[in-house]
Amino acid sequence: MSLRSSVAAKLVMTASAAALLAVAPGWTTSAWASVATPQATHPAHHVSVSGTWKGSYTGTFSGTFKLTWQLAKSKLSGTIKISGFGNEATPIHGALQGTSIHFGTVGSEAITYSGSVSGTSMSGTWKLEASGHVGGTGSWNASKSS
Repeated sequence: MSLRSSVAAKLVMTASAAALLAVAPGWTTSAWASVATPQATHPAHHVSVSGTWKGSYTGTFSGTFKLTWQLAKSKLSGTIKISGFGNEATPIHGALQGTSIHFGTVGSEAITYSGSVSGTSMSGTWKLEASGHVGGTGSWNASKSS
C-alpha cells in the first residue's frame, strides 16, 4: 500500500467518523440510551398484562385491589377484588392499546380506571360514578404478581 493510499484511507475513515458524530452527537455518551422510543413502534402484544396484579388506590377513598386479567388481542377480561367493597370478585373488562390501559366495573357503582403499563407495573387515575354523579377520584398503581 502506498503512502498516498494509506493517507487517503485514513482521511476516509476520519471523515466517516466525523459524519456519524455530526448526525448522532448523543451517541458519544450514554445519553442516547435514555431517549424514549415512540410508543407507536411497540404493538400491544408486546405488553404482557395477562395474570394477577396487586395494587392500591388513593384519593377520595383508599385501599387495595387484586386484578386477574386475560388478554385477547387488545381486549381485557377478568375479575377485580377491591378492599373497599369487601374483596368480592367482580367481573371487569377493558382495553389495552400500546401501553395505554382502560378498564372499569359494571354495576350501580361504576369505577373506571385509565393509565399506562410499563413492564410489570401500571398506574393511572380512577373515577367513581353513581347515578351520573362523580362520587370520588384518585390515583392507582399495581404490580404484576404472577
